[in-house]
Amino acid sequence: MSKTKQGGSSRLGRDSAAQRLGIKVTDGQKVKTGMIIIRQRGSKYLMGKNVKKGSDDTIYAMKDGLVKFGSKSKKLFNGTRRVAKVVSVEIGKTK
Repeated sequence: MSKTKQGGSSRLGRDSAAQRLGIKVTDGQKVKTGMIIIRQRGSKYLMGKNVKKGSDDTIYAMKDGLVKFGSKSKKLFNGTRRVAKVVSVEIGKTK
């Protein structure tokens, strides 16, 4: 006979699903209207031409074209500057 009734299962074994964030389309690739370019939290990448930002900070294409990544200097509220990464879609260019 056993001294205790039952061992039961561990209370630890739970985990949440990954969010699958990051760059989905690289520089120079073709995109169509509505395609997701970047999934992000916050404004790690900024919007350029022909892209929009969704409510969850996802950047997606507004026109067909080629994806271009660039950078620009952005002034912060405390007066310092940072180099920001900018994503845009160039229309009418073919590779």
